[in-house]
Amino acid sequence: MGRLCQTEGLSEDQQQILKAVRQFTEDKIIPVATELEHADEYPQEIVDGLKELGVFGLMIPEEYDGLGESLLTYALCVEEIARGWMSVSGVINTHFIVAYMLMRHGTEEQKQRYLPRMATGEVRGAFSMSEPGLGSDVSATKTKAVQDGDDWVIDGQKMWLTNGGSSTLVATLVKTDEGADSVYRNMTTFLVEKEPGFGEVAPGLTIPGKIDKMGYKGVDTTEAVFEGHRVSGDQILGGERGKGFYQMMDGVEVGRVNVAARACGIANRAFELAIAYSQQRETFGKQIADHQAILFRLAEMATKVETAHAMMVKAARIKDRGERNDVEAGMAKYLAAEYCNEVVQDSFRIHGGYGYSKEYEIERLYREAAFMLIGEGTSDIQKMIIGRALLKDYALKG
Repeated sequence: MGRLCQTEGLSEDQQQILKAVRQFTEDKIIPVATELEHADEYPQEIVDGLKELGVFGLMIPEEYDGLGESLLTYALCVEEIARGWMSVSGVINTHFIVAYMLMRHGTEEQKQRYLPRMATGEVRGAFSMSEPGLGSDVSATKTKAVQDGDDWVIDGQKMWLTNGGSSTLVATLVKTDEGADSVYRNMTTFLVEKEPGFGEVAPGLTIPGKIDKMGYKGVDTTEAVFEGHRVSGDQILGGERGKGFYQMMDGVEVGRVNVAARACGIANRAFELAIAYSQQRETFGKQIADHQAILFRLAEMATKVETAHAMMVKAARIKDRGERNDVEAGMAKYLAAEYCNEVVQDSFRIHGGYGYSKEYEIERLYREAAFMLIGEGTSDIQKMIIGRALLKDYALKG
């Protein structure tokens, strides 16, 4: 193991967990990732192995049968898993966001009902905020829930659900009121139960099928179509309507730390592949690593990997202290995603023509890295969040 992406101040338990995840990645993920990715095959054996390791319950408190670990521990595990295959870390991410939202905002009854089974992976979470015409403008949400006695009836179409097919519990953001003083107080998060699979997975809820994507394969990314889907009032997250937007944004903050961690893992793997290849390939009578152009490129790549890792760790530690980390998570996600794409592209160039071949791992990383630029909010959205917060912090006095 190289010197990059090391984290100071970890406890012995954290080190042991990371060691186990790293070994699992080396033994069970990297050898099969490219083959499964090209086949767009769901990594069931890998997911089962992660369940046995306890990764699905990593941050769930011990009283709900989880490991009770920190966001930092979770992010470092995600970084390791993404280094092996980014899609697998996506399987965990949305599950974790739903578990986190339950931990932070759920009623005690909701926590007791779902968290122990989420810790084992028996209940699998999906996170549903986006819609076909929505993008990053959450205020334009059109999917609506109308109260009917003690129940609510949901109609509308949601988009880009990671784990849309394999999940059994979907945290879904919808409009519920029109009379609030802010559009953001018109939204509610419902905990929607369904069967795994495709087609009609609950009365009035259809998961049409997997969306065919450029990368991020293996994982099932889907739409969700609600047509008169009935859900009871006790399935409102936290038991109170009108809090959905703020609950979702809390979940997105930890999701952005996760995406930053994924980007760090991809970048680290791209660097590893590049520095190995540069010591094997020879041109003009010497290995290409001895050419200054390649040597300088490797140095720049390593510096970007290390910088992104440091910012991701900082953002996770701030959240672990119970503080808001919207700026730090945005910075970490933005920088890690941009640097990931730059490092992967440099690794691709170092590989030359072989980088364009599907036989080489870098071809897969090249396609995966692009998703980091848009997942959990585009780079431009991160800049808006960062810039607006900085204007508040540095507002002129008088």
